[in-house]
Amino acid sequence: MELCVADTGVERLVEHYGERAYRLAWRITGATDEAEAVTQNALMRAARSNRFDTDEPALDSWILRAVASEAAERRRRTQPGDEAVLEAVVKALPVGGGHFELMDDWSARVEEPGLQTVIGEAIDALPADYRTALVLHDVEGISRPEIADALGVETEVVKARVHRARLFVRHRLSEYFERQV
Repeated sequence: MELCVADTGVERLVEHYGERAYRLAWRITGATDEAEAVTQNALMRAARSNRFDTDEPALDSWILRAVASEAAERRRRTQPGDEAVLEAVVKALPVGGGHFELMDDWSARVEEPGLQTVIGEAIDALPADYRTALVLHDVEGISRPEIADALGVETEVVKARVHRARLFVRHRLSEYFERQV
């Protein structure tokens, strides 16, 4: 990742936060150039804000929220209408609520070649809002209230998005394992 670095304040921010911010932006956007732009914008805004010292925990949270918000917005603009992919899986649930049928235990197959690719493709296929919520919660370990604050939605919306995203990934894994039998 290369960022345009004009002053020492930005250099320190890149050194402290650049890699993590870039990884998050890339996980959400799925594109190197978009992730670089998102990361650069977030770090430049943080440097200009003069509200933070580079060692403040609040700065880490602020940068991750800024990255997540902008990355999700860029993904929505570049991949409009990908909501139908998720809806097809969620509508497959029984009428009146319920869950997917019980599945075999996959834990012994976690190291199977190709599984990481299937998981990555499933996450990539998620709509931007769902992908962002899943990555922030399950990969970055950020709390639901913090995600809600970053995305400007209610905590319950984040909870629902994470749940639906997990259902979608689970469905894709189920299809993969059924083909492997």
